[in-house]
Amino acid sequence: MTNSKIQPFLMFTGQAEEAMNLYVSLFGNARVLDIQRYGPGQSGAEGSIMKAVFSIKDLTIMCTDSFVKHDFTLTPSISLFVNCDSEEEIDRLATSLSYEGRIYMPLGDYGFSRKFAWVGDRFGVTWQLNLP
Repeated sequence: MTNSKIQPFLMFTGQAEEAMNLYVSLFGNARVLDIQRYGPGQSGAEGSIMKAVFSIKDLTIMCTDSFVKHDFTLTPSISLFVNCDSEEEIDRLATSLSYEGRIYMPLGDYGFSRKFAWVGDRFGVTWQLNLP
């Protein structure tokens, strides 16, 4: 696992594993570090994610499938900011992460970087993609 004292924690309602697997597939050297699933008789749906930990680009992220119904969801005011290594990477990530999601700022030159995009994926997580 990790010894980091602060980690992003993403709460889903049944899509944690699908989201985590998408993110790990899109980034080089990304991997799932740990998965704990709800078992029989536990609060969450059996087999769903109680807690999982994965890493992308040297960032460790935790996620869960909440069994509690909340009046809130993920919001674009919190996003994951990714410094991309190449134009190919930013183009691929912008396309893949915005698929069935939202584009808040399309790929372009906004004056503060060579290329930038702000997208929301189909799970509600928002990503600021930057090519410095």
